[in-house]
Amino acid sequence: MQAIQSILTPIDFSDNAGKIVKAAAYVAGTFKAELHLVFVVQSFEDYSGFFVPPISLPNMEEELFASAEQQMESYIEENKTLFADAGVSSVTGKVLTGDVAEEILTFAAKKKVELIIMGTHGYKGLERIMFGSVADKVVKTACCPVMTINPYREECEGNVT
Repeated sequence: MQAIQSILTPIDFSDNAGKIVKAAAYVAGTFKAELHLVFVVQSFEDYSGFFVPPISLPNMEEELFASAEQQMESYIEENKTLFADAGVSSVTGKVLTGDVAEEILTFAAKKKVELIIMGTHGYKGLERIMFGSVADKVVKTACCPVMTINPYREECEGNVT
C-alpha cells in the first residue's frame, strides 16, 4: 500500500459533517496528508422525470453552487482550529455539480487521493431509494481505500467484546 499523502472527504454541511471532518482531520494529521473537502450540488437533471420545475433550473443551480462555495469557505474558516490542532497543514474545499457519487469518484481519481473518508449516511427516505447510497457506490467503485464513518453511532468506550 502506498503512503497516504492526500485524503478526500465529501461533506454536506449537516451537523453530522462535523463528526466526519473531525475524523478526517485526525487521520490527515496523523499521516501529514493534505485534506480535500468536497461538496456536490446534486444536478437537477437527475430529477427531471419526477417533476416540472416552477423556475429556471440553470439559474437555481447557479445560485445553489454559489451559495455552496460561500458555505465551503465559511466551513473551512470556522474549523481552522480543528485542522491546526489535528496537525493538518493543507485543507482545500471544492464544490462540484452532478451525480454525487460520480463526482466524488472523479475528483478522487483526478487528485490521485490515497484515501476517501466519508459518512455512511447522507440521503434519507425516498431519495435514498431512488438514487441509492452514495457511500455504497463509492466503496464499491473507488480506486483507493474508503473509510466510512456512521455519524449516528456513539463512540465506543473501552474494549468491545
